[in-house]
Amino acid sequence: MNLQGALVSGFGATVILTSVGAAAQGLGLTRMDLPFILGTMVTADRDRAPLYGTAVHFVNGWIFAFLYIALFDQLHAAQWWIGGAFGLVHALFVLLLGLPVLPDLHPRMASERHGPTPTRLLQPPGFLGLHYGVRTPLVIVVAHVSYGIVLGALYRV
Repeated sequence: MNLQGALVSGFGATVILTSVGAAAQGLGLTRMDLPFILGTMVTADRDRAPLYGTAVHFVNGWIFAFLYIALFDQLHAAQWWIGGAFGLVHALFVLLLGLPVLPDLHPRMASERHGPTPTRLLQPPGFLGLHYGVRTPLVIVVAHVSYGIVLGALYRV
């Protein structure tokens, strides 16, 4: 594994993923603010949550970059289209498994089964993240496929 390449390409891919999400939110395509959601997992301070969440998001981006790169190394190939395919699988995992369990892991998020409480005020994502808007699943797929494409294009085996 090329450690320097993994760190640089992982950072670049995470910048793209984060930018796609931020742009989609700014354009009104989704209400999902992943840095805010991640930040409120570690602090109740809603002003500091985006900063902490962005840091957590970049660490997660590097962790997933190492997983993608381990797969690239097993295939002895890192191509943009292979990364895009990995990103699609990753997006489907997020939509079908990650978002449904988020309310169970998040200390400040309401759940589908139990409504809001004084400490659990964040809206749960719902099936495929649809509580954050009908275009949210598309945004998640585009962001993760973009992440994989950038990672596959930048990393050299």
